[in-house]
Amino acid sequence: MQFDMTSNPSWKFGHRGRVAVFIDGNNLFHAARFHNLDLDYNKLLRLLLGDGRLLRAFFYTGVDAGAERQQGFLLWMRRNGFRVVQKELKTFYDGTRKANLDVEIAVDMLSLAGRYDTAVLVSGDEDFVYALNAVAYKGCRVEVAGFRSNTAPRLIDVADFFIDLGDIAELVCKDSQSGQYDVPSFIPPEEVLPPELLRQNAEKNFPQVSNNIRFEPNYAEEEAENFSDLVRVTDDR
Repeated sequence: MQFDMTSNPSWKFGHRGRVAVFIDGNNLFHAARFHNLDLDYNKLLRLLLGDGRLLRAFFYTGVDAGAERQQGFLLWMRRNGFRVVQKELKTFYDGTRKANLDVEIAVDMLSLAGRYDTAVLVSGDEDFVYALNAVAYKGCRVEVAGFRSNTAPRLIDVADFFIDLGDIAELVCKDSQSGQYDVPSFIPPEEVLPPELLRQNAEKNFPQVSNNIRFEPNYAEEEAENFSDLVRVTDDR
């Protein structure tokens, strides 16, 4: 499938209907860092949505409860159209700290299948091949977004469409010249600053960014409560 970015920078994928976006936060961050890119998550969401209607945009990440700067980024995400799904970091015997949210992503994709027409998985992890294939068999369109060099070939093969973020980096990265708004950067849990430095940012408020994202009008909030035991969403609002 080919597309013409020059004539339509918002992308035209065809009729995509209701769109659900599932972002593997840590995986995306490290892939972008590999390419020396700083992503603008508002631009990324608008691009992934295309001409569809947004049902939900999930962002999955491990968190350190004491990392105030990271919490500031997650608060900004919640205020700008994302549902943040987070899990406390676990410390392993070798001293490493991490949180694996593969199960949460797979369960959310499958539990909401049928409520969306198109699922967009932003990850390069091969572990999602089976879950993505299961969603496709439920009649949903499945797309994968990521950097080709950091995305498992099997994941690309099982998708209906692959969005190579490396080819359109200028459309999803921060514009240092605009100065119109301050989009914070993702702070990976394993790279949080010491508490004494984090406190300097404790009172920082990130601005709300206006956008023209079209949300699916028929998906009421009360309907989402029926999935409270399936969709693990942490939202302070």
